[in-house]
Amino acid sequence: MDIKRMAVATHGDFLFEDQISCSVCLEIFSQPVTTPCGHSFCKACISTYWDKGNKAKVYHCPLCKEAFRKRPELHVNRALQEITEQFKRKALVGNEEGKSENEDTSTALAPSGNSSGLVTELMSRFQGTHEVPQSSFPLGSKVVLQSTSFAHAEPPPPYSYLSRNPLSSSPFSAMCPLHQRRVELFCQTDGRCVCSICAESGEHRGHAVLPLQKGWDTMKSQLGNVEEQLSDLICKRELKSEEIQNALLGIDAAAQRDVERTVLVFSKFLSAVEQGQAQVLELIEMNRRSAHHRSQGLLALLEEEMTELKQRRTSLSQLALSGDCAISLQSLPSLCAPPQLSERVNAPVSSELTTGTILNSISQMTEHFQEGIQKLLKDWTKMVQEYAEKITLDPETAHPRLTISGDGKQVFCSENHRSLPNNPKRFDRVVCVMAHQGFRSGRHYWEVQVGQKTDWDLGVAGQSIRRKGKITVSPAHGFWFLSLRDGANYTFRTEPSTVVQVAPKPSCVGIFLDCDNGFVSFYNVEARVLIYTFRGQFSDTIHPFFSPCTNKYGNNDGPLIICPFPMKF
Repeated sequence: MDIKRMAVATHGDFLFEDQISCSVCLEIFSQPVTTPCGHSFCKACISTYWDKGNKAKVYHCPLCKEAFRKRPELHVNRALQEITEQFKRKALVGNEEGKSENEDTSTALAPSGNSSGLVTELMSRFQGTHEVPQSSFPLGSKVVLQSTSFAHAEPPPPYSYLSRNPLSSSPFSAMCPLHQRRVELFCQTDGRCVCSICAESGEHRGHAVLPLQKGWDTMKSQLGNVEEQLSDLICKRELKSEEIQNALLGIDAAAQRDVERTVLVFSKFLSAVEQGQAQVLELIEMNRRSAHHRSQGLLALLEEEMTELKQRRTSLSQLALSGDCAISLQSLPSLCAPPQLSERVNAPVSSELTTGTILNSISQMTEHFQEGIQKLLKDWTKMVQEYAEKITLDPETAHPRLTISGDGKQVFCSENHRSLPNNPKRFDRVVCVMAHQGFRSGRHYWEVQVGQKTDWDLGVAGQSIRRKGKITVSPAHGFWFLSLRDGANYTFRTEPSTVVQVAPKPSCVGIFLDCDNGFVSFYNVEARVLIYTFRGQFSDTIHPFFSPCTNKYGNNDGPLIICPFPMKF
């Protein structure tokens, strides 16, 4: 009996050769070693495998292809080696016993009467060493058919390979299922192992066939090239993976630099704005004081001239009443002479200051600045759509007054309170619903059509939030959402609520969630502007959160609709 095609039975437990065979050389282990991934090989086989053509200096397991960047230190598996040695010893003993038993059995089964036909049939069906069912012979007899007793006793070498193929644990896998004959040929046309009947008169007739050993040698010669190609592909992907990881590190570093630069630039900008504001206000004050000083001078001059003119007028009036003609004639020329008045009093006094030009320039700069910010936000809204998610509503979380569409994309509030199972996920007091999808990391974006609704809540909530009875909604309690009330009042639900100025009124709201950096943003999709951003920290699985609110007797009966993607900007 051949050791390589034998199973050793010990107290009813069978140990097949494929269980103690090296998957590299296909032989019984010699100095078996075990890799960190748990697979065992001959020490020489795995060493040669790792030494040959390892350009990337990455060591792969020949079976599961797990990669080890550092070459594992291998030691002989003493337990497996002892099992292997026991297998070999018992195989040799079984071989000797098999020969003796075969001689006794052959004598017992000498052709006589009807028994000769049965033996012939069994010999034709079982080629190799197999135990024949006990029911075919008298009770207590044991029949073993020894392969060396027949013409085709020695199976071809590929049979040994097939019997220890990991996909097959029985030597019957080398038998043709159609003709119950040993497979001896390999059909190159169909890539299957076949028997001689299949090749001569069966479905493989006329195909290119080879002896099993030659077919296996042909296929085996290609394994090295295939394995090398796979190793190259794995190496390229590992390098690409490392490249992407390095790129991500670079992106994070660049983002951090941009944040620092942005904070610095805006700090300088705000400082310059504050300084400029102070300077312009000071200039306005200086202009005001200067105008006051000039005006006070003119007023003093006018007062002086009016006093002189009044005195002259009084003198003329007295002169007209005087009875002394000589004195009157002498004084009259000086009083009738034109008064000496200053031209300064005719200078115009303007209420406009000289800062108008500066303010116009600042206004233009502000408009350009706002346009730049809006353009940046538009580019950002385009970018966040790269993280678009397909969101669907979870009916098991919906309040009994909410109705969910069949596709899970729409929700509206009805007047009827439906009878639904009060499962732990369902809200029983607040008319809201959560999405199936939950996120613990990464960036995610979705859009919701709110139309002309007067009331709604949109945002995110933690998976472990309270859902029964009265609920306190705030980031501290696992809720992060924007609310609209009475068609005009927007707030973010903090404690107390944060009033948000929104113009124009959105009919479609985009929600962007960044779990890693801890913020949620809301956008007016049509206007392409940012509405509000809340920065915090998410420690729970985050789900999209929706509330169409009550319909207020038909004034708020429209649904919330999750928009399909992609949306066009």
